[in-house]
Amino acid sequence: MRIDILTLFPDMLTGFLNESIIKRAIADNKVTINLIDYRKYTKLNNNQVDDTAFGGGAGMVIMCEPIVLALEDIKTDDSHIILLDPKGKLYKQKEAKRLKEYKHLILICGHYEGIDERIKNYVDEVISIGDYILTGGELASAIITDSVVRLLPGVITSESLDSESFDENLLDYPVYTKPRNFRGYEVPEVLLSGNHKLIDEYRYNERVRLTKENRPDLIGDKDE
Repeated sequence: MRIDILTLFPDMLTGFLNESIIKRAIADNKVTINLIDYRKYTKLNNNQVDDTAFGGGAGMVIMCEPIVLALEDIKTDDSHIILLDPKGKLYKQKEAKRLKEYKHLILICGHYEGIDERIKNYVDEVISIGDYILTGGELASAIITDSVVRLLPGVITSESLDSESFDENLLDYPVYTKPRNFRGYEVPEVLLSGNHKLIDEYRYNERVRLTKENRPDLIGDKDE
């Protein structure tokens, strides 16, 4: 897979690409990730990419042209172009599973007051990572990249993907490790029993309990 991230601030993401699972996935040729500064595509003086909004209002708006020129330079027949925007469709785990099937993802990071609305004529979909506002799309691009790359074959063990939060619309079960007793807090006895049927039942019941307590909305999302 290839992922191109279009951003005005590539340095915000260099650390993300050079640590942990993402770094190993790149080293193992599971994914190629490029940070592309679309400021380099502007035709204006002083590398200008933004201007005031028609109709007035605070802040600056990013112009379409530098982003469109960048897209025209890098996109292929396999490209799937995503605009990161709070007005987009809410990102969920099922979207990560869908996006991992593409050969080439292009993620566009906005900034300031956003991007000229006409950019939506050049993208395949618009995604929001949640009901809150960030200073730009860089963190959102990192979240989507991380959630997709970890699902690629060979990036992490298949066993680690067998049961995770949001599978079957349930949160994941709690996990424990040594010591058995930490300052009076005990590991549940069933996990020490060696009875895998009972352990499976316990873990499933815990998933249901935690979901009802913390994310009851998931139980109603049968189509997710």
